[in-house]
Amino acid sequence: MKIDKVNIYPIDLSFTGDYSISRKKGLKAHNVVIEVISTKDNIKGYGEGAPVKFVTGETQEGTVRNALDFVKERAFPWKLDDVSQIWDYVESLPNEKETSSAICALETALLDALGKYQNQYIVDYLPQEYLTNIIHYGATISLGNRKRITQIYKMIKDLKINKIRIKFDKDFKRNEEALKTVRKLFGDGCDLRVDPNGVWNQEQAIKHIPLIKEYGVRVLEEPMNQADPGFPGFLEKVKDCGVILMACESAPTLNEVKNIIQDGHYQMINVKLSRSGGFRRALRIIELIRNVGLTFQIGCSLGESGILSAGGRALGLVCSDSVYYDGSYDRFLLNENTTEEDVSFGTEGKAGPLAGYGLGVRVNENNLKKLSNGPEIIKIRNPNNQG
Repeated sequence: MKIDKVNIYPIDLSFTGDYSISRKKGLKAHNVVIEVISTKDNIKGYGEGAPVKFVTGETQEGTVRNALDFVKERAFPWKLDDVSQIWDYVESLPNEKETSSAICALETALLDALGKYQNQYIVDYLPQEYLTNIIHYGATISLGNRKRITQIYKMIKDLKINKIRIKFDKDFKRNEEALKTVRKLFGDGCDLRVDPNGVWNQEQAIKHIPLIKEYGVRVLEEPMNQADPGFPGFLEKVKDCGVILMACESAPTLNEVKNIIQDGHYQMINVKLSRSGGFRRALRIIELIRNVGLTFQIGCSLGESGILSAGGRALGLVCSDSVYYDGSYDRFLLNENTTEEDVSFGTEGKAGPLAGYGLGVRVNENNLKKLSNGPEIIKIRNPNNQG
């Protein structure tokens, strides 16, 4: 298959409501979609990156620039016939966390195109040792006023989901109210995680420990910055609490995960496809986590469209040993999507393989252009084409 053109779309995705977290206003996402085109084979492959500045330093503009630079690399597989070419190309690219979302979008677009060319689902190109046909996503309750939070509670209750992550901030009273409400509505059988997104200081973190114990929180995700001088003191206080500590913002790529493992403070790590730099790099992180005996979850970035949701689904399906799965929020989160298919999970968070080759979804090209910044779409042609 010869790739003739690569298009880069910066897209803006607006949300159905306020899904704010402590570090980010949750009204829209600014992502990047890559489209690779083989004219002769009538194939278009798609990938998506979700830059998050406060985690990796990435912005939409920077991701577009990185993608443009990476397409111009000599290793880019303009003639694509085997998945090994994609893996070799990804290996040739930088390892800095600031490049992750661009690499994810490019890698996924190439895998999507190759899968369509070879009539293969993207999962077929990934390790099969932990393959499963069904995963169950959890649900997230974001920050917001009582009316908005009650709406989200009802939605989760109707879906019969019992794995719930509650977004926390620095407001102890609001956090306490959220925990009380969840336990009242869902009972003791609900598996609870809380996530302050690293904004607590030592005093705030220690103040929450009795609350975490009282309401049976199972996992505390990224409570505070590891560089905070109060972090060791918090660890000493929380060690007998019975709660699992999960790293998230501090664990974007393999380099950071290696440091976390060496420090020994966390028992679980949140792995996200875009933030890790795509499948190749995410699976390398997961392999390391397995080898050292820690656990992990497959997470997502706020505001993924159907393209990245489909990628996250594929990653989840080859990770049956993941403790939790987050993602596929499409119809619950987005006003408009990039895909024809609804990639959302169903009752009890249940989700399986997507029908079709490549990512298993069809991109709505009209929506993609509408969601993009129009004239700012970047088009790169195969430099080997004649004329």
